[in-house]
Amino acid sequence: MSARRTVLAIVPPHVGGRASGAALASLFPGDARVTVVESADEDPTALRAAHVLVTALAPVTARHLAAAEHLELVQCASHGYDYVDVAAARARGVTVCTIGSTGAEAQNVAEQTFALMLALAKQLVPAHTALTQADWALPRLTRSLTELSGKTLGIVGLGGIGQQVARRAVAFGMTVLYTARRRVPAETEDRFAARYVPLDELLAASDYVTLHTPLTEETRHLLDARRLALLKPTAFVVNTARGALIDQDALADALERGALAGAGLDVFDPEPPTQSLRLLKAPNVVLSPHVGGVTRETVVRIGAAAVHNATAFLAGASPRDVVT
Repeated sequence: MSARRTVLAIVPPHVGGRASGAALASLFPGDARVTVVESADEDPTALRAAHVLVTALAPVTARHLAAAEHLELVQCASHGYDYVDVAAARARGVTVCTIGSTGAEAQNVAEQTFALMLALAKQLVPAHTALTQADWALPRLTRSLTELSGKTLGIVGLGGIGQQVARRAVAFGMTVLYTARRRVPAETEDRFAARYVPLDELLAASDYVTLHTPLTEETRHLLDARRLALLKPTAFVVNTARGALIDQDALADALERGALAGAGLDVFDPEPPTQSLRLLKAPNVVLSPHVGGVTRETVVRIGAAAVHNATAFLAGASPRDVVT
C-alpha cells in the first residue's frame, strides 16, 4: 500500500468514539496512514486528504464528498448505507461499499430479533415491572401470553440477516413467509423453509412481521398507515433494521387503538429518539437502543470486515458489497 493512500475512520461517540476508532485503525496494515475522528466535520484537512473513508453510522453528506478531493471509497462498517449520500458519491465517481455479504452482524441481529419477539410473546417487560412493584400479575398476564411455535413469521428482506432469522424461526416451529425486492433462488427458499409472497399478503397472513431491508427512498415508511392496517390485531411488528422503515406515528396510532398486539423496536428515526416520540409511551412495546449489531463479538467482526474490504480496494482488488 502506498504511503499516499490515506484513510479517515469516522466513529461517532454513540458507537464507541475514539476508543473504537483506534481499535479499527489498528487493523489496517502498518503502512496505512489512518486518522480517527468522531464526525466528518472534525478534521477538514484529513477529510480532504483521504483516499478511503470508513464510516461507522456517521453521516457522509454531499458536502463532505465534495470536500474530500482524493476520495475513492466510502466503506460503511454496517450492512446499511442510508447515512451516506449515495447519489452524490456516484456523481463524483466514489465507490460505496457495505459489509453485507460478510454476515458480520447477521447472527446478533437475528438474536436481537428473537429476543424482542420472545419478550413480546412472554410479556417479559410488564411481568418484570409488576413483580418489582409487589404485583403478582400472573392472572392478568395469562390472558396475553402466547407462543412462537405454530405462528407465522413474515420476513421483509431475505438477505444474510433475514436468512439467519428464518433459520431460527424454523427451529421455533414457525411458518416462514418472506418478501423481497428480488425473489431468492429456489434452493435458498428450500434451505430456510421460506415461501415468497407479496408484501401486502405477507402482512395480512403473519402473526409476527420483522424488517430486514435497507433504508432507501423506496423503503422509507414501507410500513405506513395503510399497510399497518393490513395486520391482524393480534400481530406483532419487530424492527431491528432502520427506524424510518416504519411510519412511527402510524405505528403509535395502531398500538394506542389496540389495532396491533405490540411492537419490538431496536431502531428509531432519528437516533437517539427525542422524548416526544409517542412510541416511548405506547402500550405493549419493547424498546432497545440500536444494540442489535454491537456485541463484543460483532464489533470485532464488523471492524475486520470493513478494514479487509478497504485494504483490498487500496491494493487494487475489486471490493465486495458495492452499492454505487
